[in-house]
Amino acid sequence: MKQKLAKILFILLIILACFPQISSWMALLAGITYAFIFGGPAFPKFAKKTQKYLLQGCVVGLGFGMNLHMALASGKDGMLFTIVSVVTVMILGFIVGKLIKVDTKTSYLISSGTAICGGSAIAAVAPVVDADDKQMSVSLGTIFLLNALALLIFPPLGHFFDLSNQQFGEWAAIAIHDTSSVVGAAAAYSDESLQIAALIKCTRALWIFPLAIITMILFPKKKSKGKLNVIPWFIILFAIAMVINTYLFPVLGIPDTISKDIVFIAKRGFAITLFLIGTGLSWNTLKSCGSKPLIQGVILWAAIATISLLVIL
Repeated sequence: MKQKLAKILFILLIILACFPQISSWMALLAGITYAFIFGGPAFPKFAKKTQKYLLQGCVVGLGFGMNLHMALASGKDGMLFTIVSVVTVMILGFIVGKLIKVDTKTSYLISSGTAICGGSAIAAVAPVVDADDKQMSVSLGTIFLLNALALLIFPPLGHFFDLSNQQFGEWAAIAIHDTSSVVGAAAAYSDESLQIAALIKCTRALWIFPLAIITMILFPKKKSKGKLNVIPWFIILFAIAMVINTYLFPVLGIPDTISKDIVFIAKRGFAITLFLIGTGLSWNTLKSCGSKPLIQGVILWAAIATISLLVIL
């Protein structure tokens, strides 16, 4: 009876994740809750295979929502700080991970998510480093937990520090991991903050591509014949999608609604993927991981939030 209930609920939760009212962190939380109750996904093979390819497809889909000119223009003045902050977080993440003994891949995923754009960055580099379900679940869980906290605490902190709309938009885009949480926190502050935060976050999201290239060098894969498999095709397709949205769609007169629809589908697919990943994060998995990944995530988040706030002020 319990097994039958688990299968029915599994299917229903996937359907619910398709609705825009269900955010990414809610889908992940639903998956984790499901795993705690039933011990894992009702269809393990389906969950494992689907989340891998759906995750990559969603990254490509998000590229259709990015305009190369707007992203570059928004980050022109703060490009140096963006470069410094990304590099600093990655280096600090490596050091902290080694000090508190977080496994290398989990540490790298958490650092990537903190440095650039949360779950999207993790989704991009996870297949490149060949991360397993446990490593992805823990890193995504850490990032989305901090994202949920950011939605609650950043707007009050912005008012406490008397930040202008411009300042808060910049701070939210740099210090909050995931794009959806950046938009949510900025929208709660002001419409002006929302526009600024969204544009700057797009600029930081561009770093997914160079990060993937660096990741290929740091984590080379070997084929059975001994050759390196170093081409993450979904990242290349992500870049192509961004170029198509920027140049080809306007020339062909394709309406913006097409791009928006593709991004909407990608975000819904991403929510489904997060649910599937969450179903792999059972109590036994958590016990085997311990609190170290969360500690690393909190340290990195506190560092980037503090440093970026001081720079902005």
